[in-house]
Amino acid sequence: MKSSVTPDAAIRPSRWRLVAWLVLVLALTALGYAGRLDGSEPPDDIAFRYAYALGALVQYGVMLGILLLIARGLPVREFFALRRPASWWKAAGLAAAALVAIWIVGAALAPFLDATEEQGLVPDEFDSSRVGAFVAFFVVVAFVAPVVEELTYRGLGFSLLAPYGVTVAILLTGVLFGLAHGLLIALPVLTFFGIAVGWLRARTHSIYPSIALHSLFNGTALILSVSGVGG
Repeated sequence: MKSSVTPDAAIRPSRWRLVAWLVLVLALTALGYAGRLDGSEPPDDIAFRYAYALGALVQYGVMLGILLLIARGLPVREFFALRRPASWWKAAGLAAAALVAIWIVGAALAPFLDATEEQGLVPDEFDSSRVGAFVAFFVVVAFVAPVVEELTYRGLGFSLLAPYGVTVAILLTGVLFGLAHGLLIALPVLTFFGIAVGWLRARTHSIYPSIALHSLFNGTALILSVSGVGG
């Protein structure tokens, strides 16, 4: 991981923006762990409830709105890394390498850390009588969540931290991404995922490969689960 000056570190924004972003992600972390500490668990059929998909859409909409407020006055495309990578083929290769690394680490830790079971969002089987609700859930998990989360961490967060070093940006956004899920057993896997995707963001200087990898990972995990392959 190189820490030399890159396009991501070319502009040093006001420090209050970084503080505001940290407040946002730490608030998400606090809410996540508060939900775990109160002993409540998501229902087994959460993937087949329209209410969850709607609630998640509202949550991600609020997150995106706050991000845009923090970034107000900044060159949005630059700070959210909304630019094409120099080479899509190279980006695809780097994304594939990151995805393989994530799968290897996840498989290595699976006997000790049942991350999927702890989060409780992935169903064990498919309920064909509630296809519509599942499609809504799939859209949120495989598309909406990756877009907003990547814009939050590898987009604005990465750009705000990059002036302090690209390695710092990769590691800190990865750790905060893991913590924001409010999980304990899954924290190592989620943190590694965040670091791997942050590395991809740093190598491509674009948010698009990170979103694609995140979306592919979430969507594949969900499909494998309901098909019985991931069980």
